[in-house]
Amino acid sequence: MPRTLPVANRLLLGLTGLVLFAAGGAVLAAALGAGVPSWWPWSGPGDVLLTQRARQHWRAESWWWPTVIAALAVLLLLGLWWLLAQFRRSRLAEILVESPDGEVALLRGRALESVLIGEVEDLDGVARARIGIHGRPTAPTVRVRLLLEPYASPEETLRRLAAEALTHARTSAGLEALPAEVRLRAEKHHARRVV
Repeated sequence: MPRTLPVANRLLLGLTGLVLFAAGGAVLAAALGAGVPSWWPWSGPGDVLLTQRARQHWRAESWWWPTVIAALAVLLLLGLWWLLAQFRRSRLAEILVESPDGEVALLRGRALESVLIGEVEDLDGVARARIGIHGRPTAPTVRVRLLLEPYASPEETLRRLAAEALTHARTSAGLEALPAEVRLRAEKHHARRVV
């Protein structure tokens, strides 16, 4: 996921909250008789948001109020889900490393990612690697995306990735297992005209 997406997401969420807060504050100020701008549709405590005619227009329909309440409930749940999603980390910040004698240390997830990227990109046939560590601090998982050179053998690259880079990472972090999801993609070279 691009780094700008969470920033844009949080910015949009903040702007939405600010607009709703300002609108609610303006309605409350008008209801309390405080000064509001002349263009504001509700200017005093006697004004209402919906006229009696607007409120009673759909009143005879039995589906109207359950539909309105259900739609508002769905909007509220979506808003809460969106808010909580902002605080969820997509990558693992720290990995719990435990030695055989019971000592415990924390390894930064980004540090292990950068070491893995360096080792994987040194494999023959790998043009570029993107690696993310996810899961729990005691049971991390690795997501690997490899861009392979046109001559690379996917089977050989996958075998060396598992036997070398992932095994080194697992043993150096003292983990019993390090499951990995690997996605391979071949680099495309376009024909060039030779003069």
